[in-house]
Amino acid sequence: MPMETDEPDANHIDSSELSSTSSTVSSIFGSSDVDLSGNFSITSSSSGEILAAAVVPMKLAAEQRAGDGGVNRRLEKCVGRSKGVTFGFKSVIGRRKEMEDAVAVVPGFMSSTCNHVGGCTNPGTNTSLEISPIHFFGVYDGHGGSQVAKFCAERMHEVIAEEWNQEANDGFKWQQRWEGVMSSGFERTDNEVITEAAAPEIVGSTAVTVVLSRCQIIASNCGDSRAVLCRGTETIPLTVDQKPDREDELLRIEEQDGKVINWNGARVFGVLAMSRAIGDRYLRPWIIPVPEISFTTRTDEDECLIIASDGLWDVMSNNEVGELARRILRRRRRYAAAGEVTVAQTVADSLTEIAVGRNSSDNISVIVVDLKSKKKQRNT
Repeated sequence: MPMETDEPDANHIDSSELSSTSSTVSSIFGSSDVDLSGNFSITSSSSGEILAAAVVPMKLAAEQRAGDGGVNRRLEKCVGRSKGVTFGFKSVIGRRKEMEDAVAVVPGFMSSTCNHVGGCTNPGTNTSLEISPIHFFGVYDGHGGSQVAKFCAERMHEVIAEEWNQEANDGFKWQQRWEGVMSSGFERTDNEVITEAAAPEIVGSTAVTVVLSRCQIIASNCGDSRAVLCRGTETIPLTVDQKPDREDELLRIEEQDGKVINWNGARVFGVLAMSRAIGDRYLRPWIIPVPEISFTTRTDEDECLIIASDGLWDVMSNNEVGELARRILRRRRRYAAAGEVTVAQTVADSLTEIAVGRNSSDNISVIVVDLKSKKKQRNT
């Protein structure tokens, strides 16, 4: 049975005194560099733009104009059609001895029609039948080592795409289909960590992922990393932290004859400060790789997504993060020029700097996805 120790860290207390191996952030999209100045030696950041691939057929547009007496009225369309999105991310080691976070940004990890994905805002229209890219964003916060987080960043999105292709399509039960896909994807990734000997049993990782389609934001979470949506003046949580002292999680653990001990915060057997994760086989059945999944329909009021490890959330509230993001986005959009760093990257950099300035004791990884189209940005 896991024993208490005298040297707790932010998320994980390891009774066997693991040896550390230095590692940089694992990134599927972007570049990494090592900055040896100051106290924060390992950093990674990148920004980019994801363009929408599909367009309305010209024949359809001509028919629309003809049926409107020659007046070019606005076509009905999916919320996210022709928007494209820009993104930025920043990942720093902070005040920890080892970088255990990993980040994955995978534009177009799947392609499908909006009707096929489910939750289309204009089902049955021509735009809902166009094939368009679906994007994947993930933040993985490792504990006990970086191996599981790195494995998840390299593999999780591939497994989810494979699971999607295996699931039968039922347009009326699209949410249940995604729930099955995400649950199977997390479980398969967890099993592969063991079967491929990717990490020891005492190493694990949180996993928060977002699948972004034209009309839906599908968020899945294991652990205490977090995703929020900035919509108008609201900051909407897309995930709920899975902490050992959360009422339902505490009940589940105790029903399995487990214990939650207050040791520098609530921890499973005084060791792990979260109740769900990938890996951590030595703490089964109390630590499980079962995600909680949320579905949010996109609107024209959506500003950005923010997905981050708890190095950010430990020192900033959802509302603080959302308010800062909105201020930067709206100010910088007016003056953004071609070739400049994306506005989303500026937000990611700023949030990371504030977390460091507030003495966050953990690795800090932040992904920001700007959901406004360039046309909407110009009109802001």
